[in-house]
Amino acid sequence: MDQKGLAPRDLIPFIGSRNRVYDVLSRKRALTLPMVRRLHEGLGIPAESLIKVVREKVAQRRKCRAGMPAS
Repeated sequence: MDQKGLAPRDLIPFIGSRNRVYDVLSRKRALTLPMVRRLHEGLGIPAESLIKVVREKVAQRRKCRAGMPAS
């Protein structure tokens, strides 16, 4: 966001409501595949970098559910 000079409100067309943008930015909500596609197509963010963030979040959740400490 800093590189492109974007504010959270600029992400609304790609992610959804203002509340959803803030949830994604604070990592309370994961990006969905449609969000990844819109961010990639609209802002030129590499999809792989966005998907990597989602994969890491899923891996952390699985560890927590299995009772393993998160790294």
